[in-house]
Amino acid sequence: VNSTNYAWEGPLAVDVHDNLFTVFKPEALSSLAAEHSVGKSLECGEQLVHREELTGHRGSGKDRHAVLSGEGLPDETNMVIHRRTHTGEKPYGCDQCVKRFSTGSLLKAHMRIHSGEKPYRCNQCVKCFSHSSTLKAHMRIHSGEKPYSCDQCVKRFYKSSHLKSHMTTHTGEKPYSCDQCVKRFSQISDLKIHMRTHSGKKPYRCNQCVKCFSHSSTLKEHMRTHSGEKPYRCNQCVKCFSQSSTLKKHMRTHSGEKPYRCNQCVKCFSHSSTLKEHMRTHSGEKPYRCNQCVKCFSQSSTLKKHMRTHSMEKASFSDANKEPMGCFD
Repeated sequence: VNSTNYAWEGPLAVDVHDNLFTVFKPEALSSLAAEHSVGKSLECGEQLVHREELTGHRGSGKDRHAVLSGEGLPDETNMVIHRRTHTGEKPYGCDQCVKRFSTGSLLKAHMRIHSGEKPYRCNQCVKCFSHSSTLKAHMRIHSGEKPYSCDQCVKRFYKSSHLKSHMTTHTGEKPYSCDQCVKRFSQISDLKIHMRTHSGKKPYRCNQCVKCFSHSSTLKEHMRTHSGEKPYRCNQCVKCFSQSSTLKKHMRTHSGEKPYRCNQCVKCFSHSSTLKEHMRTHSGEKPYRCNQCVKCFSQSSTLKKHMRTHSMEKASFSDANKEPMGCFD
């Protein structure tokens, strides 16, 4: 430090006025005299080393440095940046959108969202990223490293954000509420997806047909109808399925599980759709109408069977109107 305001005594930087100390290594605290003490800022938890009183951290009196840095004495620029964590000041504004930032480096990183620049390349695959931190997190996919562990169960995660989202499964917290209905969600991504049910937005388009979907996962499953892929195999028989949900339903044929119970009688069903159809026997609802006559049915399968009676009638009528073939010697 090129300053005449500091004298050096071992690991401590002590100003000549004997007011405040900055400790370069935490273990150096043991070398402080008895009249010096260590405290924590009530605002941010950073350790301050001082004589008699905790002053100077927020710039009271003289703008004196007092942060226990761990590596080096903070200069005035770092102190200015640090104070913004308390004041909320964000002097750097994006000229492409309304976002603002506390440092120029954060603004620079943000601008890559608009430019599409991705200078950080993975050396294990073809992916590139706009932030070095995102690349670092991505590399854990290749290494298998999962440094973030849940303290409520055995699950581990390679991103801290994934752990944070997971914790809501234990707390039951659902901080994200839909402003169109009463539903709430534990993750903002789930709320965003849910909002498409209100807007009708279907941004995921199949490149093999005209269908569009509101979820990327639904499009992925749909693509298997074109490819014929059935990656979900039953371990009890030879059947395979294109969707995990269909496999889950199929497994109930082996287990005998019937989780869907009618609240009007004692019957139970293995599929929610079967329960829905059954409920019409209680309500009398018959939503499936025949387009050949006035009859209505509670189940689509019953309508399908009924339609055969019209096909048979047409076949019989056609046969009855055929001219008989003559017989000749």
